[in-house]
Amino acid sequence: MSDHIYKKIELVGSSQTSIEEAVKNAVAKAAETIRNIRWVEIIETRCHVTDQQVAYWQVTVKIGFTLDEE
Repeated sequence: MSDHIYKKIELVGSSQTSIEEAVKNAVAKAAETIRNIRWVEIIETRCHVTDQQVAYWQVTVKIGFTLDEE
């Protein structure tokens, strides 16, 4: 079937290393319980600062996935 129904969830991933790693962490965690992930939309990017330095990155993402067909 070529028609799909999608669902989106919103998550916040974090990483001490990079924005890209924060996104990967969010997708990896979602993939533990969600099948058929198709895309990721980056909504917001920010970082936490400690002692005048970036301590870690936070990225809000929406993850889209197809629902199982019966």
